[in-house]
Amino acid sequence: MDSISTAILLLLLALVCLLLTLSSRDKRKLPPGPRPLPLLGNLLLLRSQNMLTSLTQLSKEYGSVYTVHLGPRRVVVLSGYQAVKEALVDQGEEFSGRGDYPVFFNFTKGNGKHRLLQWDRWKKHEERILEEAASAGRAAKTEGEPFDPTFVLSRSVSNIICSVLFGSRFDYDDERLLTVIRLINDNFQIMSSPWGELYNIFPSLLDWVPGPHQRIFQNFKRLRDLIAHSVHDHQASLDPRSPRDFIDCFLTKTAEEKEDPLSHFHMDTLLMTTHNLLFGGTETVGTTLRHAFLALMKYPKVQARVQEEIDLVVGRTRLPTLEDRAAMPYTDAVIHEVQRFADIIPMNLPHRVIRDTAFRGFLIPKVPGHRFIITLLNTVHYDPAVLTPRITSSYLTTAPHPATPAGRRLCLGESLARMELFLYLTAILQSFSLQPLGAPEDIDLTPLSSGLGNLPRPFQLCLCPR
Repeated sequence: MDSISTAILLLLLALVCLLLTLSSRDKRKLPPGPRPLPLLGNLLLLRSQNMLTSLTQLSKEYGSVYTVHLGPRRVVVLSGYQAVKEALVDQGEEFSGRGDYPVFFNFTKGNGKHRLLQWDRWKKHEERILEEAASAGRAAKTEGEPFDPTFVLSRSVSNIICSVLFGSRFDYDDERLLTVIRLINDNFQIMSSPWGELYNIFPSLLDWVPGPHQRIFQNFKRLRDLIAHSVHDHQASLDPRSPRDFIDCFLTKTAEEKEDPLSHFHMDTLLMTTHNLLFGGTETVGTTLRHAFLALMKYPKVQARVQEEIDLVVGRTRLPTLEDRAAMPYTDAVIHEVQRFADIIPMNLPHRVIRDTAFRGFLIPKVPGHRFIITLLNTVHYDPAVLTPRITSSYLTTAPHPATPAGRRLCLGESLARMELFLYLTAILQSFSLQPLGAPEDIDLTPLSSGLGNLPRPFQLCLCPR
């Protein structure tokens, strides 16, 4: 071997040693965690169909802040309300970055940021929400016969977000509405499956592997095409002085900032934001309502007390309004408790820090989102398997509710979802009682755990007029 080759080899060895040294120093500053295997990371320690349980078990060994490796991806896990609060509230600015979720990112390319538009028109749709709740009740009215509420809820809840985004509702048998529901439900099921989970761990590899995960992007494209067609119709009839819906407001803002090279208001962002709101507004609210129906049937005394409060505050001669919520603390507490109980996105969407951040004696580095993320576990200090509404002021202001985002990254549709849950449940329970097919104590509230969301077990119920 000549002297030049020897020098190059020594230089490469020195470089490798330097990288290993820097890497080990970096690891010493990170929270502790199990030793990862090459390529697989800690996947052998984690059960794909119950990732939350696996991560919660690790928190008992390593504490409320620890590190795991999902394949080649390093993840800092914050477990428990106190750790999550310290990150998202006390150090909200540092933790305000959104980690990449590959199955979304590979479609949106970073567009679709919910915080781009200050949207304050949700309350205008209060009447529409009540109309949809009444329509769902009529559609499901089967003279006391049992039925599966899933599809009725999907159509009804989808119509609410469609009216907000597009300015109009659809008939329940309209093929456009049914197509939207099918595509969204299919994607949620796949993303909550092991295939969806594997894609988020090994996206570059899974891009080349056939499987149901490939259908996610076909569904995304079909939804995008439907939205683009509606946006084109809006552009042809837009009146900036009289916006009809979310798309009109976004188009108006786009026109106002068209000369600003730094503006985020452009067509791709509109399409992706509308898609994300449609996806979230359909699946998350509908799934939470199904959890609520199951819980209220298992706890008939809770259901009866909510109905008593509705009768006392609202009566039977008018529909509930948002103004009634302040006078209905028990009903409001039940809804908060259902959100905690359902925990439909148990590990949230990933976060990242916007700069190197000291947290509880550790250093969490700013690293590109594909290689380093922060996930949040929604664990609570009281029994998660029992529906226990608390109506004390301390509960309503400080209890951890997984479905309620904290910190600076709030979902644009959060206030709409709160409106929907309150108005929908009160309108249904004002007119109907929810009756199970068997004994209440036999109802299984354990969710079907998955990679993305906790789904309620399939069930049927009877709507009995009061």
